[in-house]
Amino acid sequence: MFQGMLLIFTPLFVGYFIPLRQEKWQRFVSNLTNRLITLILALIGVSLAALDNLLTNLGQVGLLTLTFFLSIGLFNLMALLWVDWRYPLAVKEQQGDENSLPHAKESLSLLVAVLAGFVVGLATKYWIALPLDWVDQANTVILMVLLLLIGMQLGNSGIGLKQILLNRAGIRLAAVLIMTSWLGGLLAALILSLPWHQGLAMASGFGWYSLSGILIGDHLGPVYGGASFLNELLRELVALISIPLIMRRFPNTAIGYGGATSMDFTLPIIQRCGGIHCVPTAIVSGFILSLSVPFMMLFFLQL
Repeated sequence: MFQGMLLIFTPLFVGYFIPLRQEKWQRFVSNLTNRLITLILALIGVSLAALDNLLTNLGQVGLLTLTFFLSIGLFNLMALLWVDWRYPLAVKEQQGDENSLPHAKESLSLLVAVLAGFVVGLATKYWIALPLDWVDQANTVILMVLLLLIGMQLGNSGIGLKQILLNRAGIRLAAVLIMTSWLGGLLAALILSLPWHQGLAMASGFGWYSLSGILIGDHLGPVYGGASFLNELLRELVALISIPLIMRRFPNTAIGYGGATSMDFTLPIIQRCGGIHCVPTAIVSGFILSLSVPFMMLFFLQL
């Protein structure tokens, strides 16, 4: 257990203390991170193609994805709507509609990477007849580099401990999403007859589809990794589409449902639809959830 956690947290810890003072290096790390995420998700697609009884496993991926998405979403939305009623959040009135299509395209491009890897894997397996046993080792190496870069980004995000501790709304949203996601994960595990700790691990992605798909796939195999990726990707797509529609009436729900994405992909829409006062809440909530994903997911996976 501790060896596996050390393997993950060492590059995160080291990366956190590497300063990126010049903007060009920050852009370089961001671009490299995006490329490695695309590459490792393509390798997940290759891993899916390498499975035996492929059609049966694809059906299992769909069943896992749908069950976890609906179970977790049910608990998330009920609790977030209660937060909106109990702790209303002021938003700025905005003019016009927000176009979420560019952000949705960015998410869909990662799904395309998985599909492309799947096609390449099928071609390699059935047409070229080459072995695919190298994929797991390649995933591990790229994951270590990716976590180092993620640690660098977190360390240079500019969010200090004081800012986190002072923003109660952001902490509240993060806590609500964590607890209700776990409830949904337990329900999904019960429905699917899975071990409870696997249900909690699958529910601990909080919208970070790239990292959750990688970590789950590395420990539970490509079927669960693919399901975790799709589950969290669906969360982001629903958030991107719904934020412009519900921000004025249900701002906590609009910010909170996106989970970890509220500090990156969904943040621009949150700012434009809810105003600048919503930004600290979104950043703090997303930051806490992003920081929680590797710790909580790996903890449950190692049980």
